Amino acid sequence: MIHAVTQLGNRLGEGCGKSLVGSAPLPKFLLGLVVCFLLSTSPDQARDRQSTKTEVMIGKYSAAMTGPTETHDGEPAASFYEVLRKALKKRKTKLESICPPSDSVARRVLEDYGAMFLANKKVTPPPVCVFTSDEQVMEFQERAGYSSEMIGFDQVELQPEAMKKLLKAREEAQKENLDITPRDGAEAARRSYEDSLHLWQTRFLPALDYWLTQGRLTAADVTRLKTLPLRDQIAEVLELEKSGIYFSKDLSKSILYSIAAPGTSQHIAMLAFDVNEFDNSRVREILQKHGWFQTVLSDLPHFTFLGLKEKDLPKNGLKRTEVDGQTFWIPNVT
Repeated sequence: MIHAVTQLGNRLGEGCGKSLVGSAPLPKFLLGLVVCFLLSTSPDQARDRQSTKTEVMIGKYSAAMTGPTETHDGEPAASFYEVLRKALKKRKTKLESICPPSDSVARRVLEDYGAMFLANKKVTPPPVCVFTSDEQVMEFQERAGYSSEMIGFDQVELQPEAMKKLLKAREEAQKENLDITPRDGAEAARRSYEDSLHLWQTRFLPALDYWLTQGRLTAADVTRLKTLPLRDQIAEVLELEKSGIYFSKDLSKSILYSIAAPGTSQHIAMLAFDVNEFDNSRVREILQKHGWFQTVLSDLPHFTFLGLKEKDLPKNGLKRTEVDGQTFWIPNVT
């Protein structure tokens, strides 16, 4: 155990000794322990700083977007809805059953996160666009099945085929002295309904307080929004954002650019993995080779398991969108 701690201390110290102490670096082991102490004393603050940094990058990437490219190797992207209807028919269900046309929240979620419904036959997509309870999520997750693996320092859970391909991608990355590790610990992969609800509250409640102090919402508005049924609450938040009252962490964009609405996350489907090394182009290439793609335009660390080859994505209703050098495959709904 002491030997393992010593190695960890040395690795941490090696990476940041110069930046912390300039021309008089501390011994690697001692500096590593100092870094470990600082991180362990306030993990929530460390995570908040990491999350804020990511959202700043998201804003930068959104601003840099030049527009979607709807072809890949000369092939036009098929209609997402046409492909989805055919896929659902094979599963003996229909679009109206999983995502009713009258439900504006469900349809918005489908068009933002719907790539997972087109994953290959070796995984189980959700039966609905929006789960409404922890019991409903647990029943789905048990039926779909999942594998648990220690990746880095965290135990993560994914559907078996998604986990199998992630481990193969990680093995390939490590052969090139790279790595693929979970961002924000275990919640980088499988999440519960309660997890998604908690994350919603971390954006929703602070935003209410902010817009109240800015005079954009009244005390009565805040009270009413807090007491609305969840589905109505989500719908009202999305409506308020049309007038510039945003609920993301930095209050500059839609809350859906920050976190998924409760019960809608690809993490609930166990087909998503948030990657620490998302900004490394070679890591992205390796993940794509093994069926993992960026499919949520606003979420840079987030990769979705589709289990498909990149060349087949356009005929599966996904269009290629380039954002400052990163490639996203999003539903072709235009």
